Amino acid sequence: MDHQPKFFENLSGTGKAIGVLTSGGDAQGMNAAVRAVVRMGIYVKAKVYFVYEGYQGMVDGGDNIVEVSWESVSSILQVGGTVIGSARCKSFRTHEGRLQAAYNLVQRGITNLCVIGGDGSLTGANLFREEWSGLLEELAHNGKIDTEAVKKYAYLNIVGMVGSIDNDFCGTDMTIGTDSALHRIIEVVDAIMTTAQSHQRTFVLEVMGRHCGYLALVSALACGADWVFIPEYPPEEGWEDMMCVKLSENRARKKRLNIIIVAEGAIDCHNKPITSEKVKDLVVQRLGFDTRVTILGHVQRGGTPSAFDRILASRMGVEAVLALLEATPATPACVVSLSGNQAVRLPLMECVQMTQEVQKAMDEGRFLEAVRLRGKSFENNLNTYKLLAHKKPDAELPKTNFNVAVLNVGAPAAGMNAAVRAAVRVGITEGHKMFAVIDGFEGFAKGKIKEISWGDVGGWTGQGGSILGTKRTLPAKYLEKIAEQMRTNSINALMVIGGFEAYLGLLELSAAREKYDEFCVPMVMVPATVSNNVPGSDFSIGADTALNTITDTCDRIKQSASGTKRRVFIIETMGGYCGYLANMGALAAGADAAYIFEEQFDIRELQANVEHLTEKMKTSIQRGLVLRNENCNENYTTDFIYQLYSEEGKGVFDCRKNVLGHMQQGGAPSPFDRNFGTKISAKAMQWISKKLKETYRKGKVFANTEDSVCLLGMRRRNLVFQPVAELKSETDFVHRIPKEQWWLKLRPLMKILAKYKTSYDVSDSGQLEHVAMLPKEAVPAPI
Repeated sequence: MDHQPKFFENLSGTGKAIGVLTSGGDAQGMNAAVRAVVRMGIYVKAKVYFVYEGYQGMVDGGDNIVEVSWESVSSILQVGGTVIGSARCKSFRTHEGRLQAAYNLVQRGITNLCVIGGDGSLTGANLFREEWSGLLEELAHNGKIDTEAVKKYAYLNIVGMVGSIDNDFCGTDMTIGTDSALHRIIEVVDAIMTTAQSHQRTFVLEVMGRHCGYLALVSALACGADWVFIPEYPPEEGWEDMMCVKLSENRARKKRLNIIIVAEGAIDCHNKPITSEKVKDLVVQRLGFDTRVTILGHVQRGGTPSAFDRILASRMGVEAVLALLEATPATPACVVSLSGNQAVRLPLMECVQMTQEVQKAMDEGRFLEAVRLRGKSFENNLNTYKLLAHKKPDAELPKTNFNVAVLNVGAPAAGMNAAVRAAVRVGITEGHKMFAVIDGFEGFAKGKIKEISWGDVGGWTGQGGSILGTKRTLPAKYLEKIAEQMRTNSINALMVIGGFEAYLGLLELSAAREKYDEFCVPMVMVPATVSNNVPGSDFSIGADTALNTITDTCDRIKQSASGTKRRVFIIETMGGYCGYLANMGALAAGADAAYIFEEQFDIRELQANVEHLTEKMKTSIQRGLVLRNENCNENYTTDFIYQLYSEEGKGVFDCRKNVLGHMQQGGAPSPFDRNFGTKISAKAMQWISKKLKETYRKGKVFANTEDSVCLLGMRRRNLVFQPVAELKSETDFVHRIPKEQWWLKLRPLMKILAKYKTSYDVSDSGQLEHVAMLPKEAVPAPI
């Protein structure tokens, strides 16, 4: 999209006052949003006020509404909950309460409100906005304020951000807190699985979600649960028998544990509640299995926010301030939200109405409609879960006589196993015979290939690394042997899960088609690498897990630096030449600088950063954090930067360095990577089935067109299949990165939040969209 960049420097906040409050139930990441609003507000020279204790503080006034400074929001990025407090407020529901709140705001000249909360909080804010001018006139009539004030503060602008762990708000793919709540659930499920395995137990887990089954559904998808109960999609009549058959079949297949996930608002098709206790009793009575119930409760709201939530909230906070600066009296109250990886603005009331429609559909028993209204992402999750959780009896499966091979290529990335599981199970459901290749192209050449069944991939979603084994070796030197193996095993299609090597490998295989007919079969690549450097996709499997590892480590290091005071840490991250991990890690950890290859820097910039940190040490925030991508510059190495900072900072701060290394490739996959891997891989397998049908002629598969070798990637808001040949022009092969990378647009965000003067291109934001007009096919970046 060609556009003249529009920079926000033209938007001045001088003379404006912004109030920020958190309301309703707390959610991890709210503090990151508060921090972003405060710092962006101060950056554009507006005054920013905390409103403590939500609407209650607005009504009570006094010390509850306080002007804040840059340092007021230091060290809150990694803290869960909300540091400015949240309270349920009855008085704001009354006219008198709102009148008092308006008086308190006018006293401080606040006519811009940023509300972080659920749909109830946002609806309240909109009503307040509609009544505003009437409230001011009433205050003037009562002699509380003069007529000058009525004119001066005539309009109230409102921007909302949705903070809710349930992800129950229509119009936004992910609400602040959802990803962190999934982290808490998955941590518990992983822990429970080991004990359940030891004792051959069944566990019934109850998760939050009174009106929305998102957490239950996504966690079931992420841990491969045997059964899930959600309010939007009640089980059909006779579910008790079906569930018990499924559980006993699993036990018969030597599976030592069963996991059943129940949303707290789960119901049957007659709108009667299904409780975790009821499910437990049923399993015990009918099957006699040793069964335990675990209710997760408020654990899900707690803990530190995930990297995704911090970045989401920081982006939303900055966008909210921009929306307030651009608002006119005619602008409707809007919510800033996320669609794919794009920040969008939506009319608040349209979103609220749509959210209420879902509840109405459920109350009236229109469950399919409720699922549709929840959005494409929810529907995709449900369909993928149904596809992967229950194996049809062999007699009911189609038989295609096609053989499909799956292999992992490149370095290990968390989430690869989830992708293999999804590919195998969808392939079997589609009627193919599935083969697993051990140790990438090298193993393929040596004939390390075996048939893999539905049960073989059970329990794989939560495993880190690559169970199939993976190698960086490219196929070029083994073409003859790989072709022979494909002939011997009659392989009709290939699915390659991996990073840049997988992409190069597919290019080599498609180039070899002229010589070897065996490679004239459909081939698809699913991007999986911690570096996130594959062209054609904004995200790759494994990058989110690595980002969380970096963020967790940075949190600990910051804590250590705070304790010793006046200390700066230089941290080296992975990524090859791609600065994704360093840049996003810096945004999520609240770093002072991030050095990356994509943005060249020189000694003057290093000097400026040292001076910036020297200034910072004079404030109350006496610590520094600097991230450096491993290949950002061949001469300015981590050691060089460490020595330069140590020398220049003498007497002001001391320095430490830390190379994170291979811990970034390890660990259990994050919920995002499990689900992204599962969904993208299932879609890739369906594409293979379609291509196999299209290219089957005279008893054999023959595919030699460019569009039969594709990469499936996430682009802005959609999942798209792109021929690898077409991606060549978008690739910098020397440095193994895409020529254009979306996340570079977020770089100024990190600098602004670290108090650097910079230019921020806001051309993409500022358009108010409509809920109904959101693309139907949108597959969100979030889960």
